[in-house]
Amino acid sequence: MRLTSFIILILFSSFNYHNNYSDKIMPFTEDEILKQLDLAFNGIPNDYYPKGNKDDIKYAFFLDLEHGYCVTASSKIHLYADKTRWAIVFEKSGYQNRGGDSEIELDYVGNCINYPIDRYPERNYITNASNIVLISGEEYERIHNREGTYYEQFELISPSVNEINIRGNKIKIEHDLSKYTNFGIIPRTDSNPRHLIGFEDIIRYINETNPSIISATENEIKEHIPANLPKLMTIDKFHFESIYDKKNLPSTQELYRLIAKILVNKDASLWKPSLKPNNHWSNWKSGNL
Repeated sequence: MRLTSFIILILFSSFNYHNNYSDKIMPFTEDEILKQLDLAFNGIPNDYYPKGNKDDIKYAFFLDLEHGYCVTASSKIHLYADKTRWAIVFEKSGYQNRGGDSEIELDYVGNCINYPIDRYPERNYITNASNIVLISGEEYERIHNREGTYYEQFELISPSVNEINIRGNKIKIEHDLSKYTNFGIIPRTDSNPRHLIGFEDIIRYINETNPSIISATENEIKEHIPANLPKLMTIDKFHFESIYDKKNLPSTQELYRLIAKILVNKDASLWKPSLKPNNHWSNWKSGNL
């Protein structure tokens, strides 16, 4: 009897962490998608988050190309849908200037997300974000410049190091400054008399020259959505508006209204934006804190 009661308790506890998709399985609408995007834009967990327990903390993240702690390198949007399920996955890569590594951040919005949960005895933390390390802090430590003053060593790459390890791939480090400036990548001038390449410069340069190396794989993206959910398209060029202007709700923007229409109709040919793409990192100031 004790064993049976214990099993029931475990099953009940696990049920609390299932998302609410099973309770809402029905055809979805453009308005429904835009509502969930507006909530995420304002940092509010949407209607499909796991119920969890009363002390749990829930986070809702949205694509941010201006984040002060991340020097943005790339951004794209992945769309998935079938008759009853939909998911939007925002992908951003860049150098984390407080974390000391380069990462991909995946932010999920949809009605079938398997939300990442960090479990602790006192409470659990539920989020719609997943992070993938591209260049570890240890790798940056290995390649950093060790000559000159402290500031000449800080976040600058040694000119004697020729390779960098990115997720197990050895990639050549380009030290020719002109190849960076050709892409608009300007290494810092303060306390950098030898014009060395910076930690953030290398991730942006790789995005311009070998972007697949720093892009999420389909398996990585699908870690938190159903494996059999069909992919409709990836949008890598789009018109982005600052998330720090809270008047810019997704429901008022062409980008997200088109996304909602594509998801509902399961038709990528509906991607016909009128606004000029501006999501390239050069259009946004990031990593400035």
